[in-house]
Amino acid sequence: MGKVAKACDCPLYWKAPLFYGAGGERTGYVSVHKFVAMWRKVLHTCHDDAAKFIQLLAKPSCSYLEQEDFITFLQDVVNTHPHLTFLREASEFHSRYITTVVQRIFYNVNRSWSGRITCVELRKSNFLQHIALLEEEDINQSTDYFSYEHFYVIYCKFWELDADHDLYIDEQDLSKHNDHAISSRIIERIFSGAVTRGRKAQKEGKISYADFVWFLLSEEDKKTQTSMEYWFRCMDLDGDGVLSMYELEYFYEEQCQKMESMAIEPLSFEDCLCQMLDLVKPQCEGKITLHDLKKCKQSNLFFDTFLNLDKYLDHEQKEPFSTVRVETEGQELTDWEKYAAEEYAILVAEEAATEQWNDG
Repeated sequence: MGKVAKACDCPLYWKAPLFYGAGGERTGYVSVHKFVAMWRKVLHTCHDDAAKFIQLLAKPSCSYLEQEDFITFLQDVVNTHPHLTFLREASEFHSRYITTVVQRIFYNVNRSWSGRITCVELRKSNFLQHIALLEEEDINQSTDYFSYEHFYVIYCKFWELDADHDLYIDEQDLSKHNDHAISSRIIERIFSGAVTRGRKAQKEGKISYADFVWFLLSEEDKKTQTSMEYWFRCMDLDGDGVLSMYELEYFYEEQCQKMESMAIEPLSFEDCLCQMLDLVKPQCEGKITLHDLKKCKQSNLFFDTFLNLDKYLDHEQKEPFSTVRVETEGQELTDWEKYAAEEYAILVAEEAATEQWNDG
């Protein structure tokens, strides 16, 4: 099918969508006649790659993609990509890798948070470019979607918290992340359903591995559009679309208590508020909107002040709130990419040390 994909002027890894789009999943093979009929219909009705990709993967009469629509496509990537040979041998991890990539696709592409990727969203994203690059470069270069190293970091972080390894964690499990750095009040909000899709969070007080992918991506890079939306939803207690002074004080109160327990004198809420308003410069006095935070270039400083004490104290030591970060020449690594690279190096070193210990 790889040659067929190329003959259709498609990237190599469109081969599975082309095969399944022509009915190959049902029979295990596709006749030339059936394939040509399918491809003619696609060319007749779809006028760009985004429309073609959705037509091939979507359920009949659907004009959008849901999470399960990506599974056969991603299983083919696992089965045939030259840089995933080691993953192929560990079949129990196939579904974990696929879940991770699906969540990253929706995290980056599904800007509406609807659970349905539309043609417009796909066009605006870089996802199809990343599929095209799969045949040309190391899969770990696809840091937005397909990176095995990033999957490994995310899954290991979850595994550390998931004591009974049932692929679900509760509030107590999540609170252990990064040595209890995250505010318990924000963890309560995550489990309230503010940013999770399933009902398990509200009914049973648990979130899935898929939910954790969104949490970790948002926690380690608070400058992306989705992470800003994620944390804004968590902090907007009444869901009115603005962060009031009451809501800010509610989250800052816990940070103060933590600092006092560490014998650190916290800034008063009034002084902290002045800093934050100076940082964000909201359009409407006394109310901070998502739009205000997206305009502000230092949304990570804002969110860490209320949500993550360790990172807040780091910012205080490294850079005053008033300084604007200077961009370096060339493409700078994102906060997520820096975190994933550091964590992967630590995991590899730990594994090497364990092997050495066992051999010794």
